[in-house]
Amino acid sequence: MAGRFGYTVEVCGVILFSLFVHVYGQISYSVLEEVTKGTFVGNIAKDINLNVQEMQSRMFHMVFPSGRTYFDVNFKTGALFVNERLDREELCPSSSQCSIALEAIVNNPLQLYRVAVNILDVNDNSPSFHVKSKIFNISELAYVGDRFQLPRASDPDVGSNSVKNYKLNPNEHFSLEGEQSVSAELVLQKALDREKQSKIPLVLTALDGGKPPRSGTLQIVVNVQDANDNAPSFNKSLYKVRVVENAPHGTVIIKLNATDIDEGTNAEIAYALINQDGNDKSGSVFGIDRDTGEIKVQGPLDFEETSAFEIHIQAKDKGAAPRSTHCKVLVEVIDINDNPPDISLTSLVNTLNENSSKGTTVALITISDKDSGKYGNVHAEISGTGPFKLLSNYKNYYSVVVDDVLDREQIAKYNVTVIASDEGTPPMSSTSLFTVLVSDVNDNAPSFQEPVINVYVKENSPKDQTMYTVSAIDPDSDENARLTYSLLDSSVNNMPVSTFVNINSDTGDIYSMQSFNYEELKTFQFKVKATDSGNPPLNSNVTVKVFVMDENDNNPVILPPYSEQGSVNTENIPYTADASSFVAKIRAVDADSGYNALLSYHISEPKGNNLFRIGTSSGEIRTKRRMSDNDLKAHPLVVVVSDNGEPALSATVSIDVVVENTGEVKTPFRRMPIANDTFSDLNLYLLIAIAAVSVIFLLSLISLIAVKCHKTDSSLSGYNPPMITTHPDGTWSYSKSTQQYDVCFSSDTLKSDMVVFPAPFPPVDAELISINEGDTYDRTQTLPSREKVNTPYFTVQCH
Repeated sequence: MAGRFGYTVEVCGVILFSLFVHVYGQISYSVLEEVTKGTFVGNIAKDINLNVQEMQSRMFHMVFPSGRTYFDVNFKTGALFVNERLDREELCPSSSQCSIALEAIVNNPLQLYRVAVNILDVNDNSPSFHVKSKIFNISELAYVGDRFQLPRASDPDVGSNSVKNYKLNPNEHFSLEGEQSVSAELVLQKALDREKQSKIPLVLTALDGGKPPRSGTLQIVVNVQDANDNAPSFNKSLYKVRVVENAPHGTVIIKLNATDIDEGTNAEIAYALINQDGNDKSGSVFGIDRDTGEIKVQGPLDFEETSAFEIHIQAKDKGAAPRSTHCKVLVEVIDINDNPPDISLTSLVNTLNENSSKGTTVALITISDKDSGKYGNVHAEISGTGPFKLLSNYKNYYSVVVDDVLDREQIAKYNVTVIASDEGTPPMSSTSLFTVLVSDVNDNAPSFQEPVINVYVKENSPKDQTMYTVSAIDPDSDENARLTYSLLDSSVNNMPVSTFVNINSDTGDIYSMQSFNYEELKTFQFKVKATDSGNPPLNSNVTVKVFVMDENDNNPVILPPYSEQGSVNTENIPYTADASSFVAKIRAVDADSGYNALLSYHISEPKGNNLFRIGTSSGEIRTKRRMSDNDLKAHPLVVVVSDNGEPALSATVSIDVVVENTGEVKTPFRRMPIANDTFSDLNLYLLIAIAAVSVIFLLSLISLIAVKCHKTDSSLSGYNPPMITTHPDGTWSYSKSTQQYDVCFSSDTLKSDMVVFPAPFPPVDAELISINEGDTYDRTQTLPSREKVNTPYFTVQCH
């Protein structure tokens, strides 16, 4: 049967607190040993003021320092019951008081209760002697009233269940001194006569105080001997001595001296330790010199195990019938600081969120020291710097709490070292290391390395082609760092940006939704959003600028008043025209840009006597020399306009130049019909001469054109920085190596436009400038710096 004896709450001398942990006073219960498993001990839920419905939700559990779960709790009733066999003699073999300490812990908030269950003794052990029989050799000269120390019986039970008295079987010679005495002595009541009775058998019975009492017996045989009738004696019956623990072997703690008034061998004394019962450990720790009486240390002394010893010494003479006497030596063991503090983690939170607030409990620590006095007073601290501190809760109970801001992206794991030191001289200390992991929360938004990303894509590229891959970084981990990409809603030319591009949400690949035309759309921009998978999610944006690069996909176009090949264009010049006289100006445009729009003009089919030339860059047709009578009256010219793309595209225009005499009416040139008269010999000779001269002229003209074309190709084969030259007549020329291109200005041009493109293309930074006749153009003001442009050239295009 078990019952609850109640609980007592210890009052602390200092008010100790923690933000999240409370340690309460001790709750005490009592239960008899050897009760059956399941025996009720007490209602712990009621005693700690905890609703039984909250026991599981608040994770109620018990911690046993010994590691044995002697008790358990019924979560339905809150009852504490016996879970294992309780044997007080096994649990507390050398203590009169026996209790099992445990800790009851609940969470949310974290609270700790100290519980002590007192194990009450039952009379389940009988008294016993450490020997089955005892022989006494008593001289016949023994005096009435002589006393003989009897062995003590031992009983593992305590209190009233321990040994209470002894009884001796009835006889005429001996009795017990005080039959209710725990320390029985055999007293001689009648003188001995060896000749009548040489042996006296006795039975000593030891009784405990149980109900009913239990007993144990010892067989005693008294041998009656003759002669030696004086026993040795000590000057004191009790000696006290002190010795420090851990004293080295061989240390003499006291020297005893017993005397005997007999003579000879009856006066020679031998000393010996007497083991009074089986639990006496003094014989393994101390030894005595049988001749000198010196008591020496011969085993380990540990104050924490045994703080005092009671040694029973016997002094016996060496007579034919030796007589002996006894004394006690009380040895007090003096404590020294030989035990470091012991650190125990009773509860530990292994992982903390990085947004945990200050005061959050990380661990509960119990520190103990087996030493006594100031040697057992301990102090604890956390080694080094870190976001944790140690709070004292109750006596040697501490809490490790958060004391600073946690940031997983800086430190994801902490190794916390707790150091405990006592007050010894020198002090002893011990350390305990535990690890705290910091778990991630979504406190970092994704970020791009640049606020603006420039993407270049060629026009006419096929759709669904990957244009660029955006990538953002997120210092968080796991789901908080898993990113998805999306396009922010915007428009390009009043159309949704999704009709132009799309993005892979997982990889960040941006791919085109259509083929781009540089002439329609040169550049556009949109924003990409990167969003993590945290809760709540965080995001950031980046601007993507797309530049469409020009391709040579447009032919030059001849501007009015001339039209392309297939139509007849006529120009008249007077017969008296000087060299370099202006004949006509061909104008053309190209929808492309850069080199793809850089146009050059050539006469591809010169006829007659090579009377005309054309400005390669200006398109102006001028005379090379004055007219002669041998020149034709009509000159059909085919002008080819080519761009500078790869491959080059071109357009052609045909012009008939008619030479007219001064004062003639300007009429279109017509070829005169050849008379059908029969040639004379003179006419035949004249025709042959004219044909020969014409052939020579044509061959010379063809050679000249070939040489000129060869020079032109050579000048284009290598790269030289171009230059723009202003002519006195207001025209500009573009020079690259040895070849020049006359730009659109003529004497009759009032205003022209010039587009300047930095290299290399794409010409996304094109600059349009207007130059009036007579203006001076300083290219250092418009051309980009050499740090921006790898090749310092520009293209001039007329409109």
